[in-house]
Amino acid sequence: MKHYLWALVWAILVLFLVSYPMPDVSHSPDIFPGIDKLVHTGFFFVFTILMFFGSIMNTKEHTLFHWPSVLILVTGSLFAILTELIQKYFFTYRSFEYWDIFADHVGIAMGYFAYLVLVLSISKIKG
Repeated sequence: MKHYLWALVWAILVLFLVSYPMPDVSHSPDIFPGIDKLVHTGFFFVFTILMFFGSIMNTKEHTLFHWPSVLILVTGSLFAILTELIQKYFFTYRSFEYWDIFADHVGIAMGYFAYLVLVLSISKIKG
């Protein structure tokens, strides 16, 4: 469990950031229109990478598909939905958006892809 500590710390930081009132920068000339979705993707990419780091550190067997991978993907997906539900039901200054959930899942998929590349590289080196 100790190897998942960074993922837990990151999740707490994400929960803080998605519940914190942020200024509206959507009309700022310095910010491009999709910055919010890029931030969501980045949050969940890092979260997924940290979860897979914990998984790699806890197991000697690195395979392309195993149950910890499924649990990480499900956990990431549920966390993405939870963050949006928190914004919808607990804060009036934040909003629920399906596109944010989609961006979160893009970040999760990117993290899983990075894990697959790593596992394939390790198996090729050992191979």
